[in-house]
Order: sequence, then C-alpha cells, then structure tokens
Amino acid sequence: MESLASRFVVEARGRWKTAVARPANAIGMSMEAGGIESEFHSHVESQLVFQVRGELTCEASNALWIVPPQSALWVPGGVSHRIRARAPLEGYSLFVEPRVGVNLPRECCAVSVSTLFRELLFRLASRPAQYDVDGPDARLVGVLLDELAAAKVEKHRLPMPTEPRLRRLVEALVADPADGSSADTWARRIGIGERTLHRLLVKETGLSFGRWRQRLHVTLAIQRMTRGASVKQVALELGYASASSFVTMFRKALGASPARYMAHRLEGT
Repeated sequence: MESLASRFVVEARGRWKTAVARPANAIGMSMEAGGIESEFHSHVESQLVFQVRGELTCEASNALWIVPPQSALWVPGGVSHRIRARAPLEGYSLFVEPRVGVNLPRECCAVSVSTLFRELLFRLASRPAQYDVDGPDARLVGVLLDELAAAKVEKHRLPMPTEPRLRRLVEALVADPADGSSADTWARRIGIGERTLHRLLVKETGLSFGRWRQRLHVTLAIQRMTRGASVKQVALELGYASASSFVTMFRKALGASPARYMAHRLEGT
C-alpha cells in the first residue's frame, strides 16, 4: 500500500493522479491478513484491477461488481468508485492515461483476462515506474493495451438502486439471502406496494425483482466459493432446497456449473 500511495498525487478537486507521466503503469499488490475498504474516489487515469487470488468488490456507476480470481475490473478515468477487498489477496492494478485509452471501454465493466495479457501485466509491474517511453517497455505497453481493448466483457455486474426504500431492501437481502419471501412480502416490509416495487426496481436496475435477486445470489455465491465454501454450503446459505437447484440457476446465469466456473478461475493461482 505504501508503494501504491507513493505513485499518486491528489489534485485540487480531490481526484487522484499518478505521479509518473507514462502511457500506462502497473503495480502489484498483496495482503496476507486484514482487508481494504476505500472511500469513494476517482482517478484521472483509467484503472484496471486484476485479481490473481482473493476477494474484491467494487461499487461504481450504480452497480456492484464482484472480481473473482483471474478476472479484472475496468474503471474509466473520472468515475467515482469504492473498493473493498479481503485477505489473503494478490493482484495488480494498471493505470492508463486518457490520451492512450481512446479504444478502451467508456463504462465500468468486468473483463476476462487472456494468458498473454496476464503475462504482459506481470512484466510491466516488474519494470521501473519511469520506464523508457521509446524502448521495449513502451512496445510492451502497446501490446498490453491492444489485448485489453479486445478483452471479453463478463457478466459480473449487479445493478444497485439508489432509491432509499430499495436500498433498505438490498441491505436486507444481502444480510439474509436465504429469505425466499415473495416480492409482495418484501414490498410490505419496506412500506410500498408490490407494483411500485417492481416499477422502481425496473426503472433503476433494468431487472425485475426475481431477476435482480438471482443476480445477487450469483454474486454472493462467487464470493463464498472464492473463500473456499463448497457448492452444497453455498446452496444452503442462499436458501436453495437442494444443491442441484442452485447449480441449475448458476449454470443458466453464467453458462457453467459452479465447480467448473471456480476451477477455471483458480487454475492460474
């Protein structure tokens, strides 16, 4: 964290900016105990956070992203965001100047990481912050940015409502995800009608109550499995009648069973 802090300065408007003028720069981070919880902040540069191992979530642009191992989160420059991480943690952050990021995503998104991109990121993180802008390191950065522009967007986004009553609903569902109460019951608990609940939730997240709760369950499942929980444990914690019903839901959402999904994520750790 000291190494990370040494690379930034704070501008007048409270935005962070890297202290070294380079098209892109990378830094490795590791933590064996404890956790990180930042306040909402933004960078002049865009940031990519890549997880080798550990658990990390980010809230930005009215959404919550889970960043599982071997995945990465892209946060464009100027976007206010808050990061929470839990040890043991190992990862890398890549910072990209606006002038070289014109072909990169304009909005926050989770992206898959190719083997080539991962190795380029590792190599850049091992180079001096003030690398030669005309030498081999600069060419390495060019290839790395090409790989980033071609990265596949993953389905790890959980839209987060801002309406106060819906926020109470979100907090209650996160605290007790096994509560399978109907939309009508939840609506009465937060003091609105069922039709109003559906209307507000679709307006703010684009999802019905059932679809949003399913996305939440996928997010929480990935978190728990990253910590080492079994598929059966996760199914019970999320309120599913059986492990098979949870596996069916997960496969429909992400295209792979929980076991296969996590094996793919952890094979590079």
